[in-house]
Amino acid sequence: MNPQTARIRHPEPPHVGAAPATFAVQLSSTRRGARLARLLATQWLDEHAVPYRSAASRTAALIVAELAANAVRHCGSIGRDFRVSLTLTEAPPARVLRVEVTDARADKPLPPGAPWPPEDECESGRGLLLVDALSHRWGDRVNDSITKTLWAELDLPE
Repeated sequence: MNPQTARIRHPEPPHVGAAPATFAVQLSSTRRGARLARLLATQWLDEHAVPYRSAASRTAALIVAELAANAVRHCGSIGRDFRVSLTLTEAPPARVLRVEVTDARADKPLPPGAPWPPEDECESGRGLLLVDALSHRWGDRVNDSITKTLWAELDLPE
């Protein structure tokens, strides 16, 4: 695969309408950084009319947590940070939340055909299965020779 080519699980839809609300933060590749990503995401969503502890907020928190944990797993051992970006777009007939987690491991792209179920005795490897089940669209892209981004979109109720 050409590193400049983005592999997308679902086509990225064009965003139209009002200017989106955005949030971005760079965090350390630690368990604490992954937890903080989830907490900051739910706080920001609550401030943008997605109530804390609502079904949409809980789903978004799980998606952020899984993508952040993936970044920590890939970057934690080499001491590189990861970046979480949230974009809330009004795209009739639904509001769309886009979660992007960028890490500094373009050399570790997702294997072809991911996600796949891990063996029963495996203790990890189910995060992208959760993202696939919870999000409406998701995918990944290699940004440059250093970074890659995993993204997921969630259609929110009005």
